[in-house]
Amino acid sequence: QVRLVESGGGLVQAGGSLRLSCAASGSIRSGNTMAWYRQAPGNQRELVAHITSGGNTNYAESVKGRFTISRDNAKNTVYLQMNSLKPEDTAVYYCNYQFRFWGQGTQVTVSS
Repeated sequence: QVRLVESGGGLVQAGGSLRLSCAASGSIRSGNTMAWYRQAPGNQRELVAHITSGGNTNYAESVKGRFTISRDNAKNTVYLQMNSLKPEDTAVYYCNYQFRFWGQGTQVTVSS
């Protein structure tokens, strides 16, 4: 079992920045992939970005050039730096481990 605890969400004006963090604990294995997803009201949950333990990353087209995913393997923590935020980035952001375990989610609201 893996527990994921997210932090860093909040309210920000358009053009602003936020940094999300997700700390994993429990049965952590090497060679894992961690990811951030988001879900806006009325929408399906979508992948924002993922990162392998080796540092390979993949981003949704809508966030490329604005968001950066990174991780600290020693701390089992993944980060999402979000810059140039837009109102359409408003959603609950979820951390994911190995495409299996989920965090509780953190709300990000971007005002226009």
